[in-house]
Amino acid sequence: MTARAQLVDWQLAVTTAQRLVRPGPATSAAEAAATVADLRRYAAESREHVAGFTGLANQGTILTEPQVLVVDRAGWIKANAEGFKIVTEPLARKLNEKREGVPPSGLAALGPKATALELGTLLAYLSHRILGQYEIFQEPGRLLLVAPNIVSVERELQVKPDDFRLWVCLHEETHRTQFAAVPWLRAHILGEIESFIAGMDTDPGALAKRVREAAQARRDGGERRPLTELVQTPQQVAVLDRMVAVMSLLEGHADFVMDGVGPQVVPSVGDIRRKFGQRRAKGASRIDAIVRRVIGMDAKIRQYRDGARFVGAVVEQAGMSGFNRVWTSPNTLPTRAEIHDPEAWLARVRP
Repeated sequence: MTARAQLVDWQLAVTTAQRLVRPGPATSAAEAAATVADLRRYAAESREHVAGFTGLANQGTILTEPQVLVVDRAGWIKANAEGFKIVTEPLARKLNEKREGVPPSGLAALGPKATALELGTLLAYLSHRILGQYEIFQEPGRLLLVAPNIVSVERELQVKPDDFRLWVCLHEETHRTQFAAVPWLRAHILGEIESFIAGMDTDPGALAKRVREAAQARRDGGERRPLTELVQTPQQVAVLDRMVAVMSLLEGHADFVMDGVGPQVVPSVGDIRRKFGQRRAKGASRIDAIVRRVIGMDAKIRQYRDGARFVGAVVEQAGMSGFNRVWTSPNTLPTRAEIHDPEAWLARVRP
C-alpha cells in the first residue's frame, strides 16, 4: 500500500474559514435584495462600457454571456477553496509520485489538517477585503462580486453607492473581458502555474539549505527580495518573474479601464478614486499592514500601480490599438523589466 498525498483537508479549510468570518454590515432584507439587483445590473452594463473603451470586443472573439455570482463572504470562501483545490492538483500529483511505495503513517493526515487550518484562517481574512474577482480556475470562468464587502467599503468611504458599485463592476468586468477576448490567456496562466510547481524541489534537505543561504544573504546585506522568492529554484524564479509581469499587466489594465471609463459613466469617480487609493495604501491598522505584507497583498497593490503606469504610458504613445498588441500571444506579454520600461516593450513589439 502507498500513502496518497492530500495537501489540504478542504472541508476543514472551508469550515474553519466560515467559522472565523465576521458577518457583513447590517442591512435589511430589502436593502440586501436591492444591492444584489444593483450589482447584477451594473455587471451587465459594464460589458458595453469596457468593450467600447478597450476595443477587445473587436478582436474577433464573441464575448460570451458571463456567469455573474453575487455572493456573501461565506460564498466567496467556498468558491475560492474550490479554485485552490484545482490549482494545487499538480502539486498533489507530484507529491504522490514522490511517495510512491512509501508505507502510510499516522502523520500523513496531520499535514493536511494543519494546512487546512492555516488556509482557512487566510481565507477568512481575505473574505473581508475582496470586492470581486474573475475566477479562471473553473471553465467557464465566473465573475464573483462580494456584496457585503462592497456595501461596507462604500459606507466607510462615504461615497455614492450607485457610482461605487458600477466602478467596482468596471474593474471586474475588465478582467472577464481580458480572458473572454484572449482565448490563449487562461491556458497560458494555468500552464505557468504548472511550470512553477514542476520546478519545485520537494527534497527537504535541499529546501533547508536554500533557506539557510537566503537567510544568511539577508543578514549580510544582500538582496532584499522576499524570503519566499529567495528560496525558490532557478526555474521557479523565472516563472515567477513572468507571472508577476502578467498579473501586473492584468491588474493595471483593469485599473486603467475603470478610471478611463469612469468620467463618462461614474460622475463621482474622482472622489471614489482618491478615497479608495488612500484606503488601499494605508490598510485598516498596523496589524492589518503587517498581515498584508506577510501574505503578499502589498506586492499585489504594487502590481496595480506599476501595471496601470505601464498601460497608461503605452496607450499615450501608441494608442489603444497599439497597446492591444499585448494580447497577440504570450511572446508579446511584457516582461517584469518591461513593466517598468514601457518604451522597451514598444520597441520590441512594434512592427
